[in-house]
Amino acid sequence: MTVATDPTTEQLIVELYKIDGKAEIVGGQIVMMSPTGDMPGSAAGAIYASLRQYVRQHGGRAYTDNVAFLVDLPNRKSFCPDAAYYTGPRARMKFLPTAPDFAIEVRSEGDYGPAMEREIVEKRADYFAAGTKVVWDVDLLSEDVVRVYRAESPDEPTIYRRGETAEAEPAVPGWKFAVDELFD
Repeated sequence: MTVATDPTTEQLIVELYKIDGKAEIVGGQIVMMSPTGDMPGSAAGAIYASLRQYVRQHGGRAYTDNVAFLVDLPNRKSFCPDAAYYTGPRARMKFLPTAPDFAIEVRSEGDYGPAMEREIVEKRADYFAAGTKVVWDVDLLSEDVVRVYRAESPDEPTIYRRGETAEAEPAVPGWKFAVDELFD
């Protein structure tokens, strides 16, 4: 569902603050994002909780779903990942002013098929163009559960499966996450 068309970025950001729900500014429009289900929500929560523990010892900040990160790309002005790790400046009650260091995108029921795969690839490229170091593509329906994409090799993911321990180097140094926790 599209809420706005072709106003300036500043106007779009003002409108984004008024949205009741999850949305991103893409292609000069505010694009609403559908809510997620049981497994994706639980998985994103598990990742956030683990990042939160890491933050207590190492610094940075962990964010849950629905936090907006502003960026200045030709076709995108914001991200709203399912979870994130961030070391940039604080923004108090406002949207964060730069991209996260590490973004987690957990696939929901509607995130499958050729058209969605293209959107996922484009969004990942946008993350890297905005300065994100690592992006996770979490697919709870695949044997390749966590695909870790890095800015320095964006087309060569490291793949983690059940029984393995995933990471987010170099964005979150030393942090580890057991893939099986996504299914608890």
